[in-house]
Amino acid sequence: MGKIDKTQLSKFGSLELLAKQVVEGFITGLHKSPFHGFSVEFAEHRLYNSGESTRHVDWKLYARTEKLFTKKYEEETNLRCQIMLDCSSSMYFQFQPDKLSKIHYAIYAIASLIELLKKQRDAVGLSFFTDELTFHSECKSSVSHHHFLYSELEQKLHNYNDKSPTNTVSAKALHDVAELSHKRSLILVFSDMLEDEAQLQRTIEGLQHMKHNKHEVVLFHVIDKAIELDFDFQNRPYQFVDMETGEKMKLSPNQIKEKYQNSIQNYFKKVESECLKNRIDFVTLDINQPLTDVLLKYLTKRQKML
Repeated sequence: MGKIDKTQLSKFGSLELLAKQVVEGFITGLHKSPFHGFSVEFAEHRLYNSGESTRHVDWKLYARTEKLFTKKYEEETNLRCQIMLDCSSSMYFQFQPDKLSKIHYAIYAIASLIELLKKQRDAVGLSFFTDELTFHSECKSSVSHHHFLYSELEQKLHNYNDKSPTNTVSAKALHDVAELSHKRSLILVFSDMLEDEAQLQRTIEGLQHMKHNKHEVVLFHVIDKAIELDFDFQNRPYQFVDMETGEKMKLSPNQIKEKYQNSIQNYFKKVESECLKNRIDFVTLDINQPLTDVLLKYLTKRQKML
């Protein structure tokens, strides 16, 4: 169940329930795939030592094996993962009403990551940003904290509001999260990266700040590839609207298609190149593709960090 549409959230009733379904399908697929070596059996046990408290004895396992094992709980979680979500107006772009917006896709991906992190007893925190950091939670692994994060994400599952547009200027938020996050965290950034090219160097400096503070960083570039990269429109007049400034322009796509494609591709190649130079993983997420790549990328990165 990696690919989802807008109707599925109402079908499952809550973001958390949908995330559980996605992750269960993902784990089942891992077991049947060449990636079965990943650590997806999350419970750890050790033999019970005489004289210890029996509070953590796994009695169900005892019934099967007639041996006493205790569940292993560590004081420190395996990994801290801070997830940043770009909530600027361009993330709410939605070409057709029955299609996902970029922010809906990113929220489904993040909810699924939270569920996977929960299963592996990793700590997770959440940050929202536009031209500044608008929300930030610490990394925790408690059940109540997970419910809190799902609730915050669900509040972002609304449609574009042209009455209160917000811009993408990620640099300040990146610097803030670099300082606020516990040393050696994994920071996952979800953004369409559609900001003024003049701001790019400041954005890269924010990412460099994270690396300087010993964090590992993955930039998930969330995009509607067919529309925003390939410019796949019918050859008829359209009115294009800048969702962050409100500026409007009427034209036929074929008038500018080639120039647009060259400009946008060169810009994102520059972003990717800067990430590679700074040892930051750059992952393109096409919102028309399944969520599997997000979860697999996290697992791969986690294996390397532990």
